[in-house]
Amino acid sequence: MAKIKIRPLSDRVLVKRLDEAEEQSVGGIIIPDTAKEKPQEAEVVAIGPGRLEDGNRVAPEVSKGDKVLIGKYSGTEVKVDGDDYLIMREDDILAIVG
Repeated sequence: MAKIKIRPLSDRVLVKRLDEAEEQSVGGIIIPDTAKEKPQEAEVVAIGPGRLEDGNRVAPEVSKGDKVLIGKYSGTEVKVDGDDYLIMREDDILAIVG
């Protein structure tokens, strides 16, 4: 993966949704992109330095490369160098997978 030209601030995290491999329904019907559900699994690409609490910096719990579960509609979609990413607060991450 190329170096990302975006650096999240504070407790924000940059994630990339992991593509779902399933392109067809069980009956063999091909599902168009507009009808697919957004994947809830993502990979952490970059993290901010952490939030400030009582003047002290609290380090994020996630690390670059972690696989995480996110809400279907969480975060703000951004496009960087032609790739789609989400920027979200660390609190919007539901769990670390694995």
